[in-house]
Amino acid sequence: MSQLNKILVRARRQVFSEMVGNNPSIFQGEGYDFIELREYMPGDDIRHIDWNITAKMRKPYIKVFKEERELNIVIASMLNGSVHFGAKKFKQELIAEVVANLSYAIIRNGDLLSSHIYADRLYTEHKPTKKLSAVSKTVSSILDFESLHKVANYQLMADTLYKRIRRRSLVLVVADFFEVPDLKLLAKKHEVIAIIVRDKLEEKPPVMGFASLRDPETGAQLEGDYAQKSVDVYAQKVHDHDRALYERFRKDGVRFTKVYTDDNSAIALRRLFEGRI
Repeated sequence: MSQLNKILVRARRQVFSEMVGNNPSIFQGEGYDFIELREYMPGDDIRHIDWNITAKMRKPYIKVFKEERELNIVIASMLNGSVHFGAKKFKQELIAEVVANLSYAIIRNGDLLSSHIYADRLYTEHKPTKKLSAVSKTVSSILDFESLHKVANYQLMADTLYKRIRRRSLVLVVADFFEVPDLKLLAKKHEVIAIIVRDKLEEKPPVMGFASLRDPETGAQLEGDYAQKSVDVYAQKVHDHDRALYERFRKDGVRFTKVYTDDNSAIALRRLFEGRI
């Protein structure tokens, strides 16, 4: 069985078999148009409290919404060179798995799915659809994409999504986020969720001694003695980067989660979206 078919079969089983029954859709609750503000009443959804107005008025106010019949959900995958890395499987394959699970869940819920592939520019755009066949095309595009020596341009991605998506949507950005993107403007127009894909070795690499490494984005060769001190310094830099990344996401109103290459991606995604219900 091909890698594509393995991913599709596993994702479809997890979405259509293991998530049936009393489990609500992971995409409930955000397909709304804003109508007005009013005072909070017991029983109201606390997620709709407008904290800025609440602070000014010194009593809780909530946003009132008019529900739309369906959600418009956009998946944006960032496939720069650094996703061509992994101890047991590449992050690029993990992104394909994440997108497969999300896509089947979106279509199962009767919502509109569209997907984009970015690196230094927009490479692929699949138009909104509710057809199951779209999942195979989307996942195949990710697996077949040549990510080596491509540089991530998060600003271009954010600007393009802002301009192209006119209707308020749920935008799911799947990337390894080794840069801190500015998603503030996009998150004001849409609900944005970041799914960070990582391999544990790139956060806490082993002591290797003298080694020659190649940058998967630029192709530059890096030689050096990767002793314990060097590894500890690198690990601390990744930790500091992620702290800044999380703080930026919180400031911009972007929800996020991290999925590792050795995780069950379906379970990780389920936990993320159950927090929204």
